[in-house]
Amino acid sequence: MKRKATVKISKFIMLIVAFLFVAAIGKLSYVVLSDEVDGINLQAMSASITTVERTLLANRGEIFDVNGEKLATTVNSYNVIAYLDPSRTTDPENPRHVVDKEATAKALAPLLEMSEERILELLNKDLYQTQLGPGGNDITEVLKNAIEALELPGIDFESNSKKRYYRNSTFASYIIGYAKKNEENELVGELGIEGYFNDVLSGTNGYTKYLKYTSSNYQIPNTPEDTFPAVDGSDIYLTIDFDIQKLAENAVATMASEYNTEWAIFTVMDASTGAIVASATSPNFDPNDTNTITSYMNPLVSYQYEPGSVMKIFSFAAAIEEGLYDGDEIYKSGSIQVDSDTIVNDAERGGWGEITFDTGFANSSNVAATILAFRMLDEADKKLPDYYADLGFGKQTGIELANEAIGDIEVVYRSELSNASFGQGISVTPIQMLQALSSMTNDGNIIKPYIVDKIVDSEGNVTYEGKREVVNNVYSSSTVEEMYELMHKVISEGTGKAYSNANVSLMGKTGTAQIASASGGYMTGEYDTIRSFAGIFPEEDPEYIVYVAARHFEGTSTRFAGVVTTAIDEIAKYAKLTKDSSENDLSKVYGVDNYLSKDINNVTSILENLPIDKIVIGNGKYIINQYPVNGSVVLENGKLFLVTNSNEITMPDLTGWSLNDVQTYTNLIGLPLEYSGYGYVTSQSIAAGAIIDLNQTLNVWLE
Repeated sequence: MKRKATVKISKFIMLIVAFLFVAAIGKLSYVVLSDEVDGINLQAMSASITTVERTLLANRGEIFDVNGEKLATTVNSYNVIAYLDPSRTTDPENPRHVVDKEATAKALAPLLEMSEERILELLNKDLYQTQLGPGGNDITEVLKNAIEALELPGIDFESNSKKRYYRNSTFASYIIGYAKKNEENELVGELGIEGYFNDVLSGTNGYTKYLKYTSSNYQIPNTPEDTFPAVDGSDIYLTIDFDIQKLAENAVATMASEYNTEWAIFTVMDASTGAIVASATSPNFDPNDTNTITSYMNPLVSYQYEPGSVMKIFSFAAAIEEGLYDGDEIYKSGSIQVDSDTIVNDAERGGWGEITFDTGFANSSNVAATILAFRMLDEADKKLPDYYADLGFGKQTGIELANEAIGDIEVVYRSELSNASFGQGISVTPIQMLQALSSMTNDGNIIKPYIVDKIVDSEGNVTYEGKREVVNNVYSSSTVEEMYELMHKVISEGTGKAYSNANVSLMGKTGTAQIASASGGYMTGEYDTIRSFAGIFPEEDPEYIVYVAARHFEGTSTRFAGVVTTAIDEIAKYAKLTKDSSENDLSKVYGVDNYLSKDINNVTSILENLPIDKIVIGNGKYIINQYPVNGSVVLENGKLFLVTNSNEITMPDLTGWSLNDVQTYTNLIGLPLEYSGYGYVTSQSIAAGAIIDLNQTLNVWLE
């Protein structure tokens, strides 16, 4: 039988354990009952501990064109400061204060857009340092780099905050919109894509929670932390093509500067998909400076106006679709009695005698449109206003832009129906017009316009893709084919002969609408009209639809056509749609790197063998600006502009330059520009080789 083992605990050990227990109880009681322990006030320490929640700001997404050209980004902003106290300099070979105040003021004046006198006044203050405002306040990283490249002693920068930056200034401003800081110092979009997609671009802020002493800014060591990371905003790629947009911008700028238009819009849409390739407006604004905004209405979607004779495309097509049109049928042009009180006249008051309906369309006859509208009213199941509604007039298209208007196509009386047939007495928007025109390039199907190509989240995932969307079918293929013949005749022998282009085949319809007067009736001034043009090209295989409208264009219809066709010709050349284009003739493209702050000699050496035209501006050592920007491309024989840190700029020979190239050059150096004519530069007011005075105005003549 086994004996049970007995464990005996030493009395000495039991005494030690008991002693330690009593000591622990005593220490605990002391800590609880005492105000201080080891010289530390525990109650005060406890009261000084606080929980801090710090917001982790999400980065706002960027906006790009369809090819990845950056249009809107968030950058750090800085204030320019000048150290004035000579005591900062300990090594005369490496001065750390402003030594030559006059030279510094002269170098900074054009970059800060301040006078030399004002900068010099600031530099002469008896201070340790001064801020060079207002021009040096809240500047961008790009401008900071340009100033740094000047290597001016004593000039420094202090970080301010983040701001939204639009490198291309007024470029597509109503499409892109703008974002600015709210009271919580957060960037918030308020117009265009910036406003419509504000939540998508903003992302989601995160937070981190931790314990700290009130007397410190740091987390207490070895204490827990609760962190929810920020999710950066998504990037948005627009359907806008940067180069086509520039050509459209040039067109509306010409209308404003040379023909004093109250407003103008030039929009290009992909004929098969509905993607908006370009949409330029005048007036526009600089989203970097919201003080330049004169209207918060985007002309593309918010302007409502009477469209004029461009509507004849749709009224004639409706009659064809209903089987009530015979192009060879003869009618008497000139005027028609609509009701007891109303007579409708053709623009050619005496008319053209007895002509065919085909000729009536080519000559934009109001009488022909009225006859067809009344014929439909009496004989067709579907009336003209029904066709207008089916085309999308009178309701929003749903494009990704805010504040879209709906227009008004309500028709009650016979006189109103007559007016509606040739685009008076009703109102439309440009985007509705483009949507309706898509029926002419999609076998009678209406295609919804869109302006967002894709949205990419912060992880690189494509979360949305824009695509072709059929809204309705309005016309048959045979109707569209007949309309092609009619729109071709407008250009070849009708009101659109001035739009004929030797380089690209074009079909379309002109329009001239009267402007309603606030006191009733219509305005009667010489230029109180809205001129417009709807075009489709190339005619044999449509790629683009272009719609142009301008209010109060102080020029002839031929002048208006000259501006439009110049832009169409340049767009066709860029897109390789001209009649002499071929696959073997396509220009090569070359990628553009970031050349900022680099030695100009090194850069030109690297680019030496590329077949591009390198325009070096100034005789400085370092590059402070460039165009196109990093990540873009230059076409073969295209121009790459490189601005150096120089106070002396020599005028190049501009002969053969396009207006677009001249505008790029003058914008880069801040030189005022005036021009006349269309095409390419033949002469210039500042001689090639002359030193440029930026207070002068450059005049160029183009043919």
